[in-house]
Amino acid sequence: MMVKAPERITYTDGHSFCPGCGHGIAIRLIGEVLQELGREEEAIAVLDVACGGMPIDIWRYDTIEAAHGRPVPTAVGVKFTRPKNPVIAYLGDGAAYSIGIAETIHSARRNDNITVIVLNNCVFGMTGGQMSPTSLQGQVTSSSVHGKSMEEGGGTLDVVSLLNKMDIAYLARASFCDAANIRKAKKYIKRALEKQMQGAGYSLVELLSPCPTNWAMEPVKAAKYIKDTIMPVFPVGEFIGKEDASL
Repeated sequence: MMVKAPERITYTDGHSFCPGCGHGIAIRLIGEVLQELGREEEAIAVLDVACGGMPIDIWRYDTIEAAHGRPVPTAVGVKFTRPKNPVIAYLGDGAAYSIGIAETIHSARRNDNITVIVLNNCVFGMTGGQMSPTSLQGQVTSSSVHGKSMEEGGGTLDVVSLLNKMDIAYLARASFCDAANIRKAKKYIKRALEKQMQGAGYSLVELLSPCPTNWAMEPVKAAKYIKDTIMPVFPVGEFIGKEDASL
């Protein structure tokens, strides 16, 4: 079935994403979901800076750009003032799990009624591909030139393991490695927003996303790297909320 292009996503002024970047896929999926739910007029997006802030030039929703690592608490504040609006915090793994890890966890602990969408590409994208909390053991980055190790960088953070025992509405992880997994990503984003619209509380969807520039890979190879190397470390699926999802 042909999916209608989201009317509130426009590229008339171009975009700044690198070839093969996953942000463009995520932006399209969020737009499709909001259009299908009929909530484009009410939606409020809260963005991070850097790559996570670029959607502000592409989608035509009410949008706030927060300080680095602070989209989650900003979204919480917006939700308190606009409780009937669907509010989305959109950010990368560096922002969500490094500078913003306290906010990510404590918002989940409170079960705040917001939707958090995190693009996890295992590096800090905009600032030069440095090691992030989600970088894999042995992964070469601009700040782990010999490969990340426990001695230099610590363990690999898995947000699902952190949140999986919490009393939240929905928790899922999807991958942008191929079309079938991208379709699942859209389903998970839709379920997360529906949970918020039902007043069920905090939902987080992590999206395993390619970063060909900082991985020094062609886009096709980057997609294969997600499937072969990243997904075994970060399993995909629905972890909380699947049993009572409406879809």
